[in-house]
Amino acid sequence: MAITPKFKNLNGTDFYKELKLRVNNYFVETNKKTTGNFALYLKAILFWVLYVALYVHLIFFTPPNWIALLECLVMGGITAGIGFNVMHDGGHGSFSGSAFWNKIAAFSVNGLGASMLMWMNKHNIIHHTYTNIDGMDDDIEIKPLLRLCESQKKYKVHRFQHIYVWFLYTLLLLAWVSYTDFTKYFKQKVGEIPIKKFSKFDHFAFWAAKVFYFFIMVALPIYKVGFLPWLVGFLVLAMFAGLVLSVVFQLAHTVEETTFPVPVGKNNNEIENEWAIHQLATTANFATKNKLICWLVGGLNFQVEHHLFPKISHIHYPAISKIIKSTCEEFNVKYIEFKKMRHALLSHSLHLRKMGRA
Repeated sequence: MAITPKFKNLNGTDFYKELKLRVNNYFVETNKKTTGNFALYLKAILFWVLYVALYVHLIFFTPPNWIALLECLVMGGITAGIGFNVMHDGGHGSFSGSAFWNKIAAFSVNGLGASMLMWMNKHNIIHHTYTNIDGMDDDIEIKPLLRLCESQKKYKVHRFQHIYVWFLYTLLLLAWVSYTDFTKYFKQKVGEIPIKKFSKFDHFAFWAAKVFYFFIMVALPIYKVGFLPWLVGFLVLAMFAGLVLSVVFQLAHTVEETTFPVPVGKNNNEIENEWAIHQLATTANFATKNKLICWLVGGLNFQVEHHLFPKISHIHYPAISKIIKSTCEEFNVKYIEFKKMRHALLSHSLHLRKMGRA
């Protein structure tokens, strides 16, 4: 069993106490809830209506090939959009003030092929606690295909990882729904960290979601349009969704400016910073002034804000980012941000190149 690291100053320094106080005061003074609003609910409905409409048109009306390919591409983008805007907020309990609607939003990812139960363990519990810690954070465990930090073993092929990585990213959704969920399920672990024991309902929900997805996205389409048209369309959808999902999440943590802390101490189980400082050192924002990107990726270009306050809906990130940034300046804590998305992409590519050659 893996030894989980401990953070120093578990109760937080004055920095995090002050930051939480200021952010809380913002919601009190503006009389706003920390959860989503009507605009978010409307976007969620829009994404799902478009997704279902495109699916029905593709399967039951069979448009010309070029239109079908375009629609599959759009469906791939919407798949990522639902993950960013609906599932992600729902999974963190920030989509709505209602626990019921949060569960509905969270478990919408099951309709896209992934398991919310596995996501909650991998993302909410492990990634948000042990961000960028090799051996703990499953998001940087892409070994041996990629080397994302210095503590990971380097192979000759990594010299070219900044080139072939973009193809690997397209495979994320395919691997997620058909492989990694199952390996975690049967091992009952995320990496080396045991997950909470599943109830009978959890087991049922896992398998029911998988059967539903493979019927809707594999069996029925093959029956209606044939194997080859389905295969091409499904790959276009899944690979584009995988690329978008991978890029957005990787730009948040694997860039030149972020760190990959190594546990220290007698048992190699201590992190030198407190949790909040650790999150700021391992997380980066990008293109926060670009309203279209903010809308499409569900505020996940504000990853600093999300990691510090995961239970606050992404619709509030632009406002609280000003509070966080000013507090960081006051306490002399580094706040990592790229003004343009292309700057973050370049930094990510350069980081991969460095890790492949250093």
